[in-house]
Amino acid sequence: MTTAATPSRAPDPELIDTSPSGEGAWIVLPTYNEAENLAGISTAILGALPRSTLLVVDDGSPDGTGRLADDLAAADPRIRVHHRPAKQGLGRAYLDGFGVALAGGARVVVQMDADWSHDPATLPALIGPVVEDVADLVIGSRYTAGGGVVDWGIVRRVISRGGSQFARIVLGLAPHDLTGGFKAWRAETLATIPFEGIHAGGYVFQIEMTFRATRAGARIREIPITFVDRRIGQSKMSRRILVEALFVVVQLRAEELWAHVRGRRAVAAAGATSPTTPNDPPTDPSGAPRPDRS
Repeated sequence: MTTAATPSRAPDPELIDTSPSGEGAWIVLPTYNEAENLAGISTAILGALPRSTLLVVDDGSPDGTGRLADDLAAADPRIRVHHRPAKQGLGRAYLDGFGVALAGGARVVVQMDADWSHDPATLPALIGPVVEDVADLVIGSRYTAGGGVVDWGIVRRVISRGGSQFARIVLGLAPHDLTGGFKAWRAETLATIPFEGIHAGGYVFQIEMTFRATRAGARIREIPITFVDRRIGQSKMSRRILVEALFVVVQLRAEELWAHVRGRRAVAAAGATSPTTPNDPPTDPSGAPRPDRS
């Protein structure tokens, strides 16, 4: 006896996991004295994007973060470690990590902090617009609708938001959060940015990379995030980093304006020195000069 086949039902869309798995994504995670955070944050990152690659970039941490990273990598092939001999600035650590990720065949490159201030659970939403080919750079934004900051005093809030607003005005940029470091890059877009000459400081690195991407025509989106102050350890923000950022923002705009002026002068000079066409007598179709009938 045969039984009638049960009609197939389309799966409930609410039960389908459509979030990116992270295949082709590399998460670049700079560390310096993050031994207390590294194991937990690594587990959370790979839990959010199980098919991604986590690249720990350690700056010779004296607390043993680099050795711990090596142990984690030995136990999980999704984790890789890039050792740098000493602390050379957050921006330089990111640029070195970007180079390793691009050379490794990354299609999406994520940058984030190791101190839990960036929630790993947000990673699928962060890389989503790049995976869906609607953005080349996605910024996890504290200052767009739905975003926010937890556990910051009023002074730090004013400094951070004021710095972003200052850079937006001076550089003519659209994103609201220019000083945050939670970003997802399309690999091709990241590869077009010349790393030589990029300033390596914390705030200014974030601003300049978004500035370079904007001038290169990148499609940029912001998604709201809630930034939580680091759980363990001390913040690496300083007054020097802030002053450097403000100075470099002005410098970037001045260099851009000067390049524009030089370009206009070069065009004008080329027009002024171009040779004039002599008044040769007209020629017939055979190429022989026609007689002057004047």
